[in-house]
Amino acid sequence: MKAISKSRQLGFTLIEIAIVLVIIGLLLGGVLKGQEMINSAKVKNIANDFRQIPVYIYGYQDRFRAIPGDDARVVANISGSLATTPASSIGNSVINGAWNSSTNTDESYLFWQHVRLAGLAAGPTNISDATYIPRNADGGIMGIQSNVNFITINAPTAMNGTYIICSDGILGKFVKQLDVTLDDGETSTGSVRAVLQSAPGTAVLSTAVADANSYTVCMGV
Repeated sequence: MKAISKSRQLGFTLIEIAIVLVIIGLLLGGVLKGQEMINSAKVKNIANDFRQIPVYIYGYQDRFRAIPGDDARVVANISGSLATTPASSIGNSVINGAWNSSTNTDESYLFWQHVRLAGLAAGPTNISDATYIPRNADGGIMGIQSNVNFITINAPTAMNGTYIICSDGILGKFVKQLDVTLDDGETSTGSVRAVLQSAPGTAVLSTAVADANSYTVCMGV
């Protein structure tokens, strides 16, 4: 008796295709969720940097009755061999110099050396060190200055606060989350403002922040 041969089915069944699609969906979901977690961690890191700097000021002031960077007795107070006395007006509770100054005698530049030698912050204390200026989680630099003439240097409208903390090189998608975390969620109002990295001093932007552009974010404290 001759056996009847069955033709083999070519291609995938609907069940097999469905299983593959489910697996792909799970993989994509995992990747997107992982990226979301990385982004959230980065924003949290940057926000923590902004929150930490006022702690340095108050901690230093409590111990030495002076403002870091503006301390006329910094060498005696810290007893550090690298402690540098600012060249500008000192002892007036004003952190002179721009937040992003590269002049190593400006008070805004020496701020980091003083808080580090006092044991309040981590980082190199040698002002000639290539990594002396701190950087945020997005790679941009951070700094602080007094809110004196800040409006003419960085922004067209006044900001509240005795001191202004700024950090640049922050992508727009992080700027939005950062403002929600630290302030009112609106980058043109409140204590946190954002300006386009390539055009400092121009109009402070509102909610029209482009995800792919880089911005400087400043906060008044």
